[in-house]
Amino acid sequence: QLSIEKASARCQEEVKFKEVMVYLVEKKMGRSRRNFLTSLARSKGFRVDDVLSDEVTHVVAEDNQAGGLWSWLREQGLRDISKVQVLDISWFTESMREGRPVTVESRHHIQVRDFETLAETVCSTPAAVDNVSQYACQRRTTTENHNKMFTDALEVLAESSEFNENEGRCLAFRRAASVLKSLPSAVRSLGATQGLPCLGEHTEAVIEEILQFGRCFKVEEIQCDERYQALKLFTSVFGVGPKTAEKWYRRGLRSFKEILNEPAIQLNKMQRAGFLYYRDISKTVSKAEAQALRCIIEETVHWIMPDAILALTGGFRRGKEYGHDVDFLVTTPELGREEGLLLHVIDRLQDQGILLYCEHQGTTFDATKLPSCNFEAMDHFEKCFLIVRLYEDQVEGGLQRNPGDSRAWRAIRVDLVVPPVDRYATALLGWTGSRQFVRDLRRFARKERRMLFDNHALYDKTKKMFLSTTTEEDIFVHLGLEYVEPWQRNA
Repeated sequence: QLSIEKASARCQEEVKFKEVMVYLVEKKMGRSRRNFLTSLARSKGFRVDDVLSDEVTHVVAEDNQAGGLWSWLREQGLRDISKVQVLDISWFTESMREGRPVTVESRHHIQVRDFETLAETVCSTPAAVDNVSQYACQRRTTTENHNKMFTDALEVLAESSEFNENEGRCLAFRRAASVLKSLPSAVRSLGATQGLPCLGEHTEAVIEEILQFGRCFKVEEIQCDERYQALKLFTSVFGVGPKTAEKWYRRGLRSFKEILNEPAIQLNKMQRAGFLYYRDISKTVSKAEAQALRCIIEETVHWIMPDAILALTGGFRRGKEYGHDVDFLVTTPELGREEGLLLHVIDRLQDQGILLYCEHQGTTFDATKLPSCNFEAMDHFEKCFLIVRLYEDQVEGGLQRNPGDSRAWRAIRVDLVVPPVDRYATALLGWTGSRQFVRDLRRFARKERRMLFDNHALYDKTKKMFLSTTTEEDIFVHLGLEYVEPWQRNA
């Protein structure tokens, strides 16, 4: 027993390439050859897994037909097959000769050249594309995404376009991703996307490449790009947008340490809080943590005004298990009574000792300036952006912890928005999202109904009047749309 443990420990110490996990496909290779190659690789410091798991980074096959191999791989239930390199034995033999993992080249990839053959092999239930609307508000999109390998790639391309200030391209990729998210099953062939709206030439090329190679090389190129990496890192800080990130990048800054050590950089209050609590607020918030915060905010609001109305919005209202912050809408049953409520809530949180940061923005809402033809990213209601302290014993199942963190609390971002009660329904719909769902709702209203919709109001341009919207359902009725439940708005 002891000798086995020592041998195992020694084997662990001899691993040289921890970032690589190889799986050798036994089919065609044979068991004895597979065992020999496994021993050879391990002797040279490679990790080789005996079973195909989500830890595997490189699948190596010998003399396997591409269609059959890919069909088999897709049936293995891997979490994200797009992250796995599927390679010919030539990559393995070259790596053994060099004594290290050689760079993967296109000639190493096992490629599927016949898309129709692949579709026949792997597609038992093709994605239903009939009657898919170009508008997300006419589709039902749950949190179950059957086409994650495609939508993840499109989101990277959209983000890169946003960093390059190419708004049209960014929106095109996001619309395409939104359509794919709504499909009831996975796309297995390029032909299965025929008839789908919003899938342009670039999107089809991405889908085709992922179907053929299991990855998108343009996405990998972007993710390795220094500018993209820097801008993505900088914009992950609370209070830092793409323009500020670009400015820092052009100054030659590449890391947080360089930013914080640069005397010429004057961080604002929000950015200072963003860096101070970065480790906590860059981590996702669980549904249990969001519910714990709801109890705290609800108790605080009702302590001040017992009949106040409060709603948890954002991704958690749409049924998501995790988010990046927690958003609440607060109002009162009577118009005008909401004035001053938010400042009292802030004071109460401060008295409780859990308020770590607060930026309050007073209302700039003016009904006489409606309707507005120009949509603004942020509405004009009174709101505050907070960072609050959440304790371990307040969360069912405990807090999400960073490794080595022994604190009994973590910092979490919270937004509170206070619309007047007569604007509550439009604000609730807007703050529930998703961003693409609401964007398409505005586009549908404008193009199909000659109406203007935003967080403040729904206006009929034909009748030249504002429409009464007491509930979200009222908005859908006015627009002639079937009501879409919050959990079906994850476009």
